[in-house]
Amino acid sequence: MKASDTYAVEPWCLRETRLELGDLARSESLFALSNGHIGLRGNLDEGEPFGLPGTYLNGCYERRPLPYAEAGYGYPESGQTVINVTNGKIMRLLVGDEPFDLRYGTLRAHERTLDFRTGVLQRCVEWVSPAGQAVQLRTQRLVSFTHRAVAAIRYELQPLDTASRLVVQSELVANEELPRPHADPRVAAVLASPLVPEASDVRALSAELVHRTRLSGLRVAAAMDHLVDTPSQVSTDTTHDDDWARTTFATRLEPGQVLCIDKVMAWGWSQARSLPAMRDQVAGALSGAMHSGWTGLAREQREHLDQFWECADVQIEGDAELQQAVRFSLFHVLQSAARAERRPIPAKGLTGPGYDGHCFWDTETFVLPVLTHTVPHATADVLRWRQDTLPLARERARQLTLRGAAFPWRTINGEECSSYWPAGTAAFHVNADIADAVVRYLAATEDEEFEHDTGLELLVETARLWRSLGHRTLEGRFRIDGITGPDEYSAVADNNVYTNLMAARNLRAAAGAAARHPRHAARLGVDADEVAAWRDAAANVIVPWDEVLGVHPQSEAFTAHERWNFDDTPPENYPLLLHYPYFDLYRKQVVKQADLVLALHLCGDQFTSEQKRRDFDYYEGLTVRDSSLSACTQSIVAAEVGHLGLAYDYAAEAAFMDLHDLEHNTRDGLHMAALAGAWLTLVHGFGGMRDHGQHLAFRPQLPEGIDRLTFGVARGASRLRVDVMPQEVAYTLMAGPGPLTIAHQDESLTLVVGDTVARPIGRRPRHPRPQQPPGRAPVRRRTQDPSTHE
Repeated sequence: MKASDTYAVEPWCLRETRLELGDLARSESLFALSNGHIGLRGNLDEGEPFGLPGTYLNGCYERRPLPYAEAGYGYPESGQTVINVTNGKIMRLLVGDEPFDLRYGTLRAHERTLDFRTGVLQRCVEWVSPAGQAVQLRTQRLVSFTHRAVAAIRYELQPLDTASRLVVQSELVANEELPRPHADPRVAAVLASPLVPEASDVRALSAELVHRTRLSGLRVAAAMDHLVDTPSQVSTDTTHDDDWARTTFATRLEPGQVLCIDKVMAWGWSQARSLPAMRDQVAGALSGAMHSGWTGLAREQREHLDQFWECADVQIEGDAELQQAVRFSLFHVLQSAARAERRPIPAKGLTGPGYDGHCFWDTETFVLPVLTHTVPHATADVLRWRQDTLPLARERARQLTLRGAAFPWRTINGEECSSYWPAGTAAFHVNADIADAVVRYLAATEDEEFEHDTGLELLVETARLWRSLGHRTLEGRFRIDGITGPDEYSAVADNNVYTNLMAARNLRAAAGAAARHPRHAARLGVDADEVAAWRDAAANVIVPWDEVLGVHPQSEAFTAHERWNFDDTPPENYPLLLHYPYFDLYRKQVVKQADLVLALHLCGDQFTSEQKRRDFDYYEGLTVRDSSLSACTQSIVAAEVGHLGLAYDYAAEAAFMDLHDLEHNTRDGLHMAALAGAWLTLVHGFGGMRDHGQHLAFRPQLPEGIDRLTFGVARGASRLRVDVMPQEVAYTLMAGPGPLTIAHQDESLTLVVGDTVARPIGRRPRHPRPQQPPGRAPVRRRTQDPSTHE
């Protein structure tokens, strides 16, 4: 389903023009609100009907066993699943004595709008009850960027034709009944009643509930309070039980009179704080938000977003749908991280329970590059969370008989919570991905305090893992054997190109940081011999090469494997992991997601232009994109090697991953890496931005279909604007403490604040469009051009 089938194409919002009850779960993900600490799915205010209820707190989870038919040494024994905590969104309505339920009566109008500039989800409904009483309901909902623990609702109700008795029930509900999961293994495990009641209380129009998770031992507190405004008399009552609290408002209104209820909610969780401390914490957050009121909270929300968009906005001329999609994507990426504050960014953010709420390597490789150049403090917070989990990563490394730290394949609290799986357990590249995020953050911010307090320790411990995981050959080469790269259709391979190159970068970066901060490095036990060993391993790491084909094998001997029989693979058998055994995928040339091609992007300074073109074309014929992580990388490299039309196709796939539900699992939450990929395809792809060296470098080129591309990036205290046109690019330093040096193609440019420097764009060579596996080509964005050339 295309977004335009249900959602209007507008530059600054996502507007639902009709309600599809059969598609509620997807719309609940699209309309989700979050600040990185709290996540509220876009459920209807009245609670029912729903697709999948969801209220989440970042890092709040329940444990569950990981059973094995046969146990093995080092197998994780328990997993973690994000839980649906106490729901404060519910505002039930009775008109007369009939419940407001869109499945009954007559729905005259229904519209929802997620505004990217105000950060508010708005809803307007006109409904006629089965008894013929018509009402209009307007609601606004936000999760605050300025009050970390707070969300709020403005609820406005009026009769339209006749006087009506109206009852509104504002609720807190714990242990909601959830729908059964479907057969897709990517869907989170559903845990029944994970919250054990500890305390509840009500006062006037406020209430609070405190619970504790059964197995993980986390204490969760939730509270609500209200302000009410109406010209008519209102009677109120607040009551509670262990798992719910309810404030009831009853009144009688004439047509045109309005009942306005402002509801403010606060949540918190902790593994260590006492019950009184948690109760007082949410009460304090609630008091601060009530002081601001709805008007103050909404004003602060707009001001916060004004600052974000001033730097982060990407403007596109020529493709209105892509313009909407990239702003939708940036808004949700911001929501995933703005107030995470030393917590992870899950693969689905806080928009749904998909992937059990786990954080993967996606965060560092796809999401943090966007945040580093738009909201850099959010990147620092995520990396500080990784540092906080180092004790667990060191213990995991010891369990695997390795030195340093082995960061988990998937986690919520820092423990490995993926059951044994070769494509995950052996995916040590997550260490290098974290190190790479550190390196890029430091290059962008020159944050010396972060480097010696956080970055150095992360670089040292990840470098130690590579030095113990790899080994030197008799010829002095450095091998890393028996690991898994980004492609999950290959496992336990030797000398994966992506992993080896990223490990070498990790080793060089650790050596450099230790040299810059010898006193801090000494406290970590680093000496000259260890630094020398890191430099030697990095200089001698093996990068396989196939002399016959003239391409880089994804891993050693990969190009000698039998090719997957794509011609006899029916379309309904994708994704392959759901229809074929992994052992068969592992021994064939078939690629789930960009792996070698990801190396061409992130380690592009290690390849020649000709190698990039030949490698890209070769792996296009093998990559089936059974992962949402692939399209953005393929778009970026396609643009670099001259396949601009193909790059445009892939860019659209990344940008529309959730708006068009391309993976058919948006119902379980949005794909944060694909959303970040929408920015990457435009800025790294068509903007040609690279940050391999000391200075930002640009080689922009627009595809037919995009007439102009303008974007901003933060570089330390400087803010750069790049304006790309078909024949020319203009660079403007909008703010900064002094000159900024960048590279345009092979020319060095020094910019001063307020000045614009323009340079021509040369056309790249045109090459035949490479072929994808049958049925796996991206949808053509520029359908009027059937040419096989770019």
